Amino acid sequence: MSNNGLAWAIPVMRIGYAGRGLVYFVVALFSLYAIWHGGQAKGTSSALSQLETTIGGSIILFLIFIGMVAFAVWRLVNALYDLDEFGTDAKGLIARTNMIVTGITHMAIGALAFSLLFIGGGGDGSTIASAVRAIFVLPGGRLIVGLFGLVVMGAGGFHFHKGWTAKYRENMRANHFTARWSWMLKVGVISKGMIVLIIGLLFVYAAIRANPEEAGGVGKAFSWLTAQPYGWGLVAIICVGLLGYASYCFVNAAYRIVPKVDGHDIETLAVRLGSQVKAAF
Repeated sequence: MSNNGLAWAIPVMRIGYAGRGLVYFVVALFSLYAIWHGGQAKGTSSALSQLETTIGGSIILFLIFIGMVAFAVWRLVNALYDLDEFGTDAKGLIARTNMIVTGITHMAIGALAFSLLFIGGGGDGSTIASAVRAIFVLPGGRLIVGLFGLVVMGAGGFHFHKGWTAKYRENMRANHFTARWSWMLKVGVISKGMIVLIIGLLFVYAAIRANPEEAGGVGKAFSWLTAQPYGWGLVAIICVGLLGYASYCFVNAAYRIVPKVDGHDIETLAVRLGSQVKAAF
C-alpha cells in the first residue's frame, strides 16, 4: 500500500540523485582528461574547484549544490520514515544509519559547492587529514579512526556486493532502457564500491601508522592507486566505471521506486530480468 502523505519526498529524491550524478560525472570526466594529458586524477574538491573555472561551471555548481541539499534531505527522510522498508532489525538499522551518514557527507559536498560559488574558495585538500589529526589527540583516537575506516570498508563492500549481485534492480522500474543498460549500472556500482573500499583502507592505514596524512577521500584513493603496479590503468578503468555510476544516479533520478510511497504493484527490473531468465530455460 502506498503512502501519499510522503509523496513530496519523491521529487526531492529525484533532484538529489540527479545532483549526485553530476558530481560523479564531473569527477570522472576531469580525472580522465587529466590522465589523458599525463596528470593526476581528481578528487571531489579539486574537480569542483576546476569546474568553477570552466564556461558554465558556475551553473553546474549551483545545480550540484541544490542536488546535494536535496539528496541529504532525502537520505534523512528515508532513514526516519524507512521509505525503502529496511525494517527495524539489526540489518535494517545499519542500513538506515548509513543513510544518515551519507546524507551528512553529501551535505558537505553541497557546502563545498556553495563555498566555491559564493565565498570564492574551497577546501585545500587537507580537510580530512586535519580532521583525523584532531581525532588522534582524543583518548582512543587512533582506534576511532581505525573503526571508522572499517565501517567505510564495509560500505564499500556493500556497494561491491550490490553491484555484483545486481540487487540495485530491486528498486528500479523495469522498462526497455533500464533492462538494456543494466550492465552499465552494474559496472558503475561495482566501481563505486571499489573506490569506497580503498578510502576505508586508507583510514585504517592512517590509524595503524598514526599518520593523518595517510587518510583521505577520492583524490587520495586515486593517488594510492596510481602508485601501484599498472596504477594509471587501474585509475582510468575506475574513472570510466564512475561514469557508469553517474549514469546509475541519473537512472535512479528517473526510474527509482520507493516502496512505501509507490507501493508494490510496479514491476521492478529484478522481476522482469528474472522472468526472462526463467523463460529462457
